[in-house]
Amino acid sequence: MIMFNLISPTLAFLFQDAPRSGFEQIKYSAANPDLAKFLVIGALLFIIGVAGVLTRRNIIVIFMSIELILNAANLNFIAFSRYLSLTGDPDAIAGQIFTVFVIVVAAAEAAIGLGIVIALYRNKETIWIDEIDLLKW
Repeated sequence: MIMFNLISPTLAFLFQDAPRSGFEQIKYSAANPDLAKFLVIGALLFIIGVAGVLTRRNIIVIFMSIELILNAANLNFIAFSRYLSLTGDPDAIAGQIFTVFVIVVAAAEAAIGLGIVIALYRNKETIWIDEIDLLKW
């Protein structure tokens, strides 16, 4: 209940664009998103990712949370790229280029991370962060 009380003003912010009433406002607002909506969704993804990294003990869930954080950054890059292209900025493509670099880094992180997880599972037979103590003396 407390979590819903925190999220409901954010969700209400997403649908406040048009001076219409009820379902028409939601339909118009969903069909015509602006920069603020993308930034709110990106912030929510980032918060969920950080919460997952800080609270979970399973290494697979931690990697998925890191991917959520990277996807939130990608969403913000693309949103600002779209916003700048609508204002006529000639450097509007930079957000899309950064997104491609982030996707490449995320793919490398997933491949290396999966290799590390498989090696740890073969040695320790666990994927729980608490039980992995290979670097202790």
